[in-house]
Amino acid sequence: MRPIHIALAVLVAAVWGFNFVVIEFGLGSFPPLLLSALRFLVAALPAVFFVGRPKVAWKWIIGVGAVLGIAKFGLLFTGMDRGMPAGLSSLVLQVQAVFTAVFAAVVLKERPGRLRIAGMAVAFAGIAVAAVDEGASGPVLGFTLVIAAAACWGVSNVLTRKASPPDALNFMVWVSVVPVLPLAGLSLLLEGPERDLAALRGLDWSGVGVIVYLAWITTVFGFGAWGFLLRTYPASSVAPFSLLVPVFGMSSAALVLGEDVSGLRWVAAVLLVGGVAVTSLVPSKPRAAAPVAAVADPVSDPGSAPAPGAGTAVPLPAVGGR
Repeated sequence: MRPIHIALAVLVAAVWGFNFVVIEFGLGSFPPLLLSALRFLVAALPAVFFVGRPKVAWKWIIGVGAVLGIAKFGLLFTGMDRGMPAGLSSLVLQVQAVFTAVFAAVVLKERPGRLRIAGMAVAFAGIAVAAVDEGASGPVLGFTLVIAAAACWGVSNVLTRKASPPDALNFMVWVSVVPVLPLAGLSLLLEGPERDLAALRGLDWSGVGVIVYLAWITTVFGFGAWGFLLRTYPASSVAPFSLLVPVFGMSSAALVLGEDVSGLRWVAAVLLVGGVAVTSLVPSKPRAAAPVAAVADPVSDPGSAPAPGAGTAVPLPAVGGR
């Protein structure tokens, strides 16, 4: 990779890692489901008027929009609102790569192989260590919700690979349209109209900045740049940079939010990132049919993406938070 493109890949990882700190700030002003709805609203508008008509069937757009937009981000934002630290969230969410590999084995008949299975085991060991650390000092419910968000992300990755959209940016902009009204409705139902109205009435420049960062910087810029890199270089060259996301996430949370990073959390980080690296970067054994090209899942972070000219789909580890 050219030095300028290496710098771009690192910048995208930094943007996605810092995303978790921005979410933490946003949750101080907005209920979690309302914040997620606003994020997708601003990501979809006005971009939806410039990307052209959808290039895949509506069933894939609605399916990914529901699982990724409503379930994954609703659970992630709610888990962080329930006390899950930003830095730890950026780390734990990376287990989505393991869920993706498991679901792909069931749905797409991709045999993981012994090395990838070992990577999954190491990653789950990291989750276990993180759970022990969080269980001693933080809310278990928030931790569980973020794990559930990672599982939903894994499902959305498999759906995206089944859809195989020819234009990933077009696909994700249209996907961003789907969750807006359901998330807004859930917010009114579960968080209450009074809380929502109070948040909207109290909207200030810092709140606007949070929404713009989540929608345009994390989603539009981050995904656009990541998609450019994946069109320019093999996925195996771009993929390792996504492992920097939890590094930036944990370090920025420590510097900006003052989050403590315990010894157990560092152990969890080494196990989880190492396990995700093996799970994501070692090619799976494809089924007998033609290999399915993986497509990036960028909303807070990369999902799976095709290597131009490559014959094996390589699922890439995440971001955001997305």
